[in-house]
Amino acid sequence: MTGLIISGTGLIAATYGLVRLAYGLFLPDVQAALSFDAAAAGLISSGASLLYCIGAVIGFFSAERWSRLLVIVAGLSASVGAAGMATAHSTELFALFAIAGSAGAGLASPALVNIVRRNVPATALSRSQVIVNSGTGPGLIGAGILALVLLPDWRTAWLVVAVFTVGVTAATLALDRGSESGGTPAGRPARSRLPAMSWFTDHRKLIVAAFFLGAGSSAVWNYGRTLLIDAGSTERTSIIAWVALGVGGTAAIITARVLSALEPRLAWIITTLAVGAATGVLALAAGSTAGSLVACAVFGWGYTAGTGALISWTTRVDAARAAAGTALLFVVLVLGQAAGASAIGMLITAAGFVPALLVATAITLLAAVTPLWRDTPRSNPRRTPHAATRR
Repeated sequence: MTGLIISGTGLIAATYGLVRLAYGLFLPDVQAALSFDAAAAGLISSGASLLYCIGAVIGFFSAERWSRLLVIVAGLSASVGAAGMATAHSTELFALFAIAGSAGAGLASPALVNIVRRNVPATALSRSQVIVNSGTGPGLIGAGILALVLLPDWRTAWLVVAVFTVGVTAATLALDRGSESGGTPAGRPARSRLPAMSWFTDHRKLIVAAFFLGAGSSAVWNYGRTLLIDAGSTERTSIIAWVALGVGGTAAIITARVLSALEPRLAWIITTLAVGAATGVLALAAGSTAGSLVACAVFGWGYTAGTGALISWTTRVDAARAAAGTALLFVVLVLGQAAGASAIGMLITAAGFVPALLVATAITLLAAVTPLWRDTPRSNPRRTPHAATRR
């Protein structure tokens, strides 16, 4: 079981931290080598987000039945994408592989939720899910270390990422001892692939909360390094700040036991408040190296632990459809990031970094208070079977 948790964490580190999110870290050196502008870089990022969402939607419908196949495709997508970026000598080829590689993250998350669920005892399930989801943090650290050691040789960095991704994919498949039955107990009729409308209704707060977190967090993910450099930081300091994001994300593994013992909505409130506070501090203290590094570390912890809280929250709503719930919420999260990146980018152009990041702070605080919104009583007093699991 421990080996599977380690390999699953490594697969998330590869698909998220080393492939999907490291694009922005290596981007300045790639642009210098391939000579494309910020507009082209933005289109590539948008295409990658779109393919991520497509991958997550595929996971939504198929993770319960074909988790192993999804892990294979996720590993192939991320590793081929990284290797392709390493060898691309034109903007068009680089864009193609950068976009293709992003699908791996969308496929990996729901697949691993189901694989962990069928391999780990119920008493350790919540903590194990949080740990695996926290792989983004070590991935960000790894990307930062590669940047410090290898840049401007970004091609070698992407090749290292490709090899690592193949290794953790193979290890995850080898250590999975579960059956591809979707975890349905014997004698229970198979569920419809599409959940009932009541399932979506029970996720309404999670959907709103995930969208707000995505929109608010997009400011740091997309413009954090630019903000630091604009405030006078060196390139090296901005890369170290990226590593601090990863250190914070990795700390989510350490706090997993404590957070998993909390009610998921409370864990969500705590972690998203941390994201909002860190965004505000970064906006106001970008000129301070110590302040910006601490803010990045807190942001990395809050964001990573917050996405883990989303998994625990959807599992509380309907444990049997946790993989589908994870896919749904991560799609909404990325859609929020896409919308937020565009809106905050325009606000930066119009008003500057500080007002834009303070707006992002306010949006993230909306995510934090979403669980406190009052529920509208249902007209039908009968509970759905999955709703009963919340008691």
